[in-house]
Amino acid sequence: GVDMAVFNDSNAVDYHLPGPVWAYLGRVAVEKNIEAFLDLDLPGSKIVIGDGPDLDRLRTAYPDCRFAGYRFGAELAAHLAGADIFVFPSRTDTFGIVLLEAMACGLPVAAYPVTGPIDVVNDGVTGILDEDLAVACQRALSLNREDCKVYAASRSWHRCTEEFVSHLALGV
Repeated sequence: GVDMAVFNDSNAVDYHLPGPVWAYLGRVAVEKNIEAFLDLDLPGSKIVIGDGPDLDRLRTAYPDCRFAGYRFGAELAAHLAGADIFVFPSRTDTFGIVLLEAMACGLPVAAYPVTGPIDVVNDGVTGILDEDLAVACQRALSLNREDCKVYAASRSWHRCTEEFVSHLALGV
């Protein structure tokens, strides 16, 4: 579930960058396939939020990208909410809670149709899943941010707890 009290768009960062603003959030490591995102020819600006062993190399290789570094809690949510689209280039994540966190901040998702995104993204509503990540990005621009927030709220900590409790065999 996602903590809707933290992840929302109430305090979005203004990046003062040409839009649209494309964001990646997560560990900055080779297995996250971040270069697939950074290599895309997209209009606007790219942001990478996170830290990890590949940060220095990517920062040097992609000087036009803004690297925001590690963020946590409300500051992380504000950085997410300041973007327009959340790009999830990983092909190996098993769930990707960051997908729900981004949606809670009103960001449609652009991702590959692989495990993780196919389990979280409502294709065509809260994101676009496509083998061509650039196509997914461009199509995601047409999605409604409010639909993303509503969907994420249906997977809030509160809703997940309610669902869990509903499956318990109480009074047995």
